[in-house]
Amino acid sequence: MNYLEFEKPLAEIEGKAAELRAMARNNPEMDVEKEAEALDRKADQLLSELYRNLTPWRKCQVARHPDRPHCRDYIDALFTEYTPLAGDRNFADDHAIMGGLARLDDRPVVVIGQEKGWDTKSRIAHNFGMARPEGYRKAIRLMDLAHRFKLPVVTLVDTPGAYPGKGAEERGQAEAIARSTQKCLEIGVPLVSVVIGEGGSGGAVALATANRILMLEHSVYSVISPEGCASILWKDSDKMREAAEALRLTPQDLLKLGVIDSIIPEPRGGAQRDREATLKAVGKALSDTLAKLSGKSSEALITARRRKFLDMGKKGLAA
Repeated sequence: MNYLEFEKPLAEIEGKAAELRAMARNNPEMDVEKEAEALDRKADQLLSELYRNLTPWRKCQVARHPDRPHCRDYIDALFTEYTPLAGDRNFADDHAIMGGLARLDDRPVVVIGQEKGWDTKSRIAHNFGMARPEGYRKAIRLMDLAHRFKLPVVTLVDTPGAYPGKGAEERGQAEAIARSTQKCLEIGVPLVSVVIGEGGSGGAVALATANRILMLEHSVYSVISPEGCASILWKDSDKMREAAEALRLTPQDLLKLGVIDSIIPEPRGGAQRDREATLKAVGKALSDTLAKLSGKSSEALITARRRKFLDMGKKGLAA
């Protein structure tokens, strides 16, 4: 288990319980179960207290936790007959964005998601989930395919933002993001997006301009990272805590503002502590949401989607 900075007291208690049990395994005559169980109860209580009211900055830390399920995990667990489709038919295949044809509860869909990777090698291969223009053009190609064959689209959002490198800018990063966002607004099929970790900037909006936007309880969705915001406003990235508060990037705030449609609860301690339960919760939420959208006409879906985004900004946190 990887522990976050604010979880250090919890790490100490759980570490002591594990150490006691390890000593007992090496010495069968030792009876430490009562002491270990007492530590377990103390750890459970502390875990509940830590996650009861997470600050926005702590939610950012949880959303970035390396042990959270990633796009590949959701595809493997929730979708069957997944057939990946690669490349933008123009420049290259961007591994930061993966997608293809699949079935969700035997319903044919197109699934598109941002994959960060799970170890050093795979994170480098997937560019830490930061897509280049060819990644967004691949997403556009897949959405065109879904529109042509009347297949619902599911997008799984988990990115710090679009890749800001020189090559990406030279190949039209801003134009690719804008066209992907435009394509989301144009397709006449149900489009459901789930923010499973970080929803960063235009890199997230390019896949999340959807009929329904769902967020996991401890995910974040924002126009800029707290560190980037602090660097611009205060010229000091160490003020990321203040920036996280000001950005209103938590699912709870975004639901009040009308930016998202619903929050998917996470297990106590975050998705990283019970990956299976998280995967099941997301699968159920996706199935229920698609069922509600399935009977609507193409015109109704497009009109409602456009109206949803035109209406953003009308709600305030004080309302």
